[in-house]
Amino acid sequence: MRLDDNRALHAATEAARQSQGQVLIAFIFDSNILEKLDNVHDRRVAFLHQTLTQIDQELQAIGSGLLVGHGAPKVVWEQWIGHFREIGTPIQSVHVGRDYEPYAQERDRKLAEQFQLSGIAFKGIKDSVIFEKSEVVKDDGKPYTVFTPYSKKWRKALQASDYASMPSADLLASTPRVPRETLAFSPIPSLESMGFTSQKYEHGIPDTSIDSKILSAYGDKRDFPSVRGTSRLSLHLRFGTVGIREALRAGLQHSEKWTTELIWRDFYQMIIYHFPHSAENSFRPAYDAIPWVNNEAHFEAWCEGRTGYPLVDAGMRELVATGFMHNRVRMVVASFLCKHLLTDWRWGERFFARHLLDFDLASNAGGWQWAAGSGCDAAPYFRVFNPTAQLEKFDKELRYVRKWVPEYGTSAYPEPIVDHATARKRAIETYQSVLKPA
Repeated sequence: MRLDDNRALHAATEAARQSQGQVLIAFIFDSNILEKLDNVHDRRVAFLHQTLTQIDQELQAIGSGLLVGHGAPKVVWEQWIGHFREIGTPIQSVHVGRDYEPYAQERDRKLAEQFQLSGIAFKGIKDSVIFEKSEVVKDDGKPYTVFTPYSKKWRKALQASDYASMPSADLLASTPRVPRETLAFSPIPSLESMGFTSQKYEHGIPDTSIDSKILSAYGDKRDFPSVRGTSRLSLHLRFGTVGIREALRAGLQHSEKWTTELIWRDFYQMIIYHFPHSAENSFRPAYDAIPWVNNEAHFEAWCEGRTGYPLVDAGMRELVATGFMHNRVRMVVASFLCKHLLTDWRWGERFFARHLLDFDLASNAGGWQWAAGSGCDAAPYFRVFNPTAQLEKFDKELRYVRKWVPEYGTSAYPEPIVDHATARKRAIETYQSVLKPA
């Protein structure tokens, strides 16, 4: 979702130069995805729409425009292919940034077949990750399922060319582009026409700048939710408004720990690519046999931030109000739901998917399975976060809690819905009932 350092755009401009063609940038609001979103106020759709409008304005400044469709990708492409053929400028090639999620992989396979029948070259380009597919695998060619050896191989493989910036915006400016009047399509579809509403971000959208001071202190401050110790770039990395290579260059210069977090991001993308079942089922099949309690009243209390554990409640309220949640708190609330409440991790994963601005299927499913113990590189099932100890360690002065749970310490604040010691014992016994001790 950017013009600069966009490798798919760079590839398209080079193809246009070689064939003496023109470049056109397009985006489809995929109705197969949008129709599954049950919140008409979804802030992510509004953010996408806002970003597309900005890109369209940038393209207008150089005499072109952004072609935006809404519908099933196959249908939209049929319309576009027919239109440009009719006006005598048939589409020669389509260049896209690869997406590694199961639905996207299936969608793109079908599109490749469609393009082949129309005589159009379809080029998938690596852009959203540093390494993809089988670029970082074990010596026997199999994908890694444990992070530490993956990260070591990742670092060993890294070359400067892997994170070099490509001047795609400059190349586009000097390459023939499809004139705006040639598009002959309606403007960008309104949010309302797609069933959504415009949104005001009361708590603000972080800008796209990478703060070197924050990165330099990242290793020391990242776990404390009351301070600005994280980059807040997850939304921009998710939608590509900041490129992964720009982020990595900053990490290599300022923060070893932040660089490690970017490697985790690649790792989870490749896990979901190589093991698509992990998007909806336990990476470790044995964990699908866990007899979850799934108490709906407890789940509702968790969703609403009424568990009686202030760090958990603060995190859930921050999420619902802003679309963000501090990473340390994400681990605490996820562990609490899976272990203390014995609620299926998928319930929490879906709730996060509905509310997180930076929702990314690979990282979300990977993080939740880590908390539940069912994922790759999983935390042992007998590791149960103590939310009270986590509060004492990471928000001792209650600055974060006071911000989001102002009634804490008064009679209005609920008693804990479960006892930690009792819940911990129940969780371990329940896991042990179906799993062999580690």
